[in-house]
Amino acid sequence: MIENEPATIGDLPTPALVIDRPTFNANRLAMDALLPEDRLRPHVKAFKATALAQLLADDGHRGFCCATPREVEGMVAAGLGEDLLLANESLDVARLGALADRANITVAVDSNATLDAAIAGRLRSVLIDVNVGLPRCGIDSADAGRLADRARKAGLEVRGVMGYEGHLMMVRDPKEKADRVSASMEMLLQASADVGGDIVSGGGTGTCLTNTWCTEIQAGSYTLMDTDYCKLGLPFELALNVVATVISVNMQGWITADAGIKSMAMDHGNPRWEHGDVFFLSDEHITLSPTNINDWEVGDRVRLQPAHVDPTIAKHQQMWLVDGDSVVDRWAVDLRHW
Repeated sequence: MIENEPATIGDLPTPALVIDRPTFNANRLAMDALLPEDRLRPHVKAFKATALAQLLADDGHRGFCCATPREVEGMVAAGLGEDLLLANESLDVARLGALADRANITVAVDSNATLDAAIAGRLRSVLIDVNVGLPRCGIDSADAGRLADRARKAGLEVRGVMGYEGHLMMVRDPKEKADRVSASMEMLLQASADVGGDIVSGGGTGTCLTNTWCTEIQAGSYTLMDTDYCKLGLPFELALNVVATVISVNMQGWITADAGIKSMAMDHGNPRWEHGDVFFLSDEHITLSPTNINDWEVGDRVRLQPAHVDPTIAKHQQMWLVDGDSVVDRWAVDLRHW
């Protein structure tokens, strides 16, 4: 128990983001066995907490992925700037150049414009981001070598390539996933041959068992998981819940709790509830249809399992680490925003 802090789950102000410590630790051990040390570059966008990142660094994962300049700044401030990759294109990188003497920061570039921003921002190293099939960022693999040459002529270190096969994360058939990841990585390796450098970065939680081509995998959701990733048969379990308080009971068959779409991401569907069905969510409320309405009273707590971990965490300022019913720590969600 933390002094002057809630002692049990029942004491937490709700809605509360709750992490089951034994499950979280088991997920860490499973990933350490699969991708030890620098084979994994944990992606902090999934959990947005430097306290959690520090534990992963203690496990030997010293390099991290970030999705926003704010995440990079927060990691540097926390003393976790040994090897940070901003794995997104950004024109707002001058603020990162100011940190170059305190941290090793690499940024992804996929165009003359994003490379020029890195040069103007006094960044020292880049990865060439390659389109491997996801219709988002990334240069055509055939043009990657040209951009790398231009970066080197400007005095930047080109550490290698990255390519995110995000469109394949949720493919459930193992053979289909293996074939399609292989095709994506063939494009990335072709670009790598033209670009040079030691790093071939890509992948994520959804392809961490399949992607054997990259030198490092950019996984983060494995730490806490969500109901979507739990469908894939990965060696990780759900550690994340949103705890809410029942504020109304209607004997016609539903209960209402104080956690709505302002506390859980809905882009991957409704959360899961083990004691019945989720009827619907509104801004501050969730309406649930329990298996037995007589089991529920105003003031009871419900545990909801979100469908998408990253944006759910971004809606909270803190997360509570629990062991059984006991609250053992509070982590600030200190890497939110841009």
